[in-house]
Amino acid sequence: MIDADELRTRTRALLAAHPPATTGRADFLKARFDAGLAWVHYPEGLGGLGAPRSLQAVVDAELEAAGAPDNDPRRIGIGLGMAAPTVLGFGTEEQKQRFLRPLWTGDEVWCQLFSEPGAGSDLAALGTRAVRDGESGDWVVNGQKVWTSSAHTARWAILIARTDPDLPKHRGITYFVCDMTDPGVEVRPLRQITGEAEFNEVFLTDVRIPDAHRLGEVGDGWKVAQTTLMNERVSIGGMRIPREGGMIGPVSKAWRDRPDLRTHDLHQRLMKLWVDAEVARLTGERLRQQLVAGQPGPEGSGMKLGFARLNQEISGLEVELLGEEGLLYDDWTMRRPELVDFTGRDAGYRYLRSKGNSIEGGTSEVLLNIVAERVLGLPAEPRTDKDVAWKDLAR
Repeated sequence: MIDADELRTRTRALLAAHPPATTGRADFLKARFDAGLAWVHYPEGLGGLGAPRSLQAVVDAELEAAGAPDNDPRRIGIGLGMAAPTVLGFGTEEQKQRFLRPLWTGDEVWCQLFSEPGAGSDLAALGTRAVRDGESGDWVVNGQKVWTSSAHTARWAILIARTDPDLPKHRGITYFVCDMTDPGVEVRPLRQITGEAEFNEVFLTDVRIPDAHRLGEVGDGWKVAQTTLMNERVSIGGMRIPREGGMIGPVSKAWRDRPDLRTHDLHQRLMKLWVDAEVARLTGERLRQQLVAGQPGPEGSGMKLGFARLNQEISGLEVELLGEEGLLYDDWTMRRPELVDFTGRDAGYRYLRSKGNSIEGGTSEVLLNIVAERVLGLPAEPRTDKDVAWKDLAR
């Protein structure tokens, strides 16, 4: 079993062979991946060493102290947090070798083609069709996806599509890797309340996907998608942040720097939210420690719920604290950003952008059901469509 001392030795050897000061960023990241120091808990040859997940912090600390570049995880968060664990769990050896290295180094950006206009909260009701071409063996996909972050910069997409409409909705779905450069893929921006268009709608017209880009068995797409969704909620709600990191940081700073804005009522509200934010941060740390023992479970849904509520309450308090200044908005220019920067903008942006937190990554209502049924063990809500073929469902 690889221990912390051996990881330090390997990391220092990487730094000696590829000094960050004289090695290009791309070359350093590729060398780090090949040395097994990208994600140490992954298997050897796939960016890891089969070491405990908890020891990643040892590598990261050594590299940070040496000034080594990172892989810009916020820009490639969908690939790192959702696509990679799914490929690792269900991909063939060829798929793992093809996709994981450029995914981790950031050479290839990924997006997620799951939600549809008629299948948002009820994702299993999706209608995008994938039909097998009997001659080539390829899958021909037609449909529409929506709320797709990073589709305008993505090289690949994780996609779920209906392959058998005669089965109930959860059982007739298959999971694919879609080439976003296919001529049948059209990406259109969706302008948000912030003025930006970080989301997109994606139209798929006769998109051809080789069967070699299928993840899991035909019809097992819902099972595969659960790995993606559970990891997504952990990556959104369980991010590692320092004390007073995230949304609570700017409002705490404004409170300290602007005593003229303080009132007793705002002080009480700020203290409550500060404690809530710290509890959420420590709970996220505990969740990450639990991940060392296996795959993420439904607890990530609870973390994501708390993340959405806290962001919205904290940003609302910040706007109130700033008074008239809080009503200002810096820039309504239509942009298509590569990442979301909550703390790099003003209070107005944080207030508007946080409204989406209770929708993206699973609506709060759906996550409440998951927590109720899978964490608390409460009876499931009655479902009349469980055994009905998808094609016979009312729409």
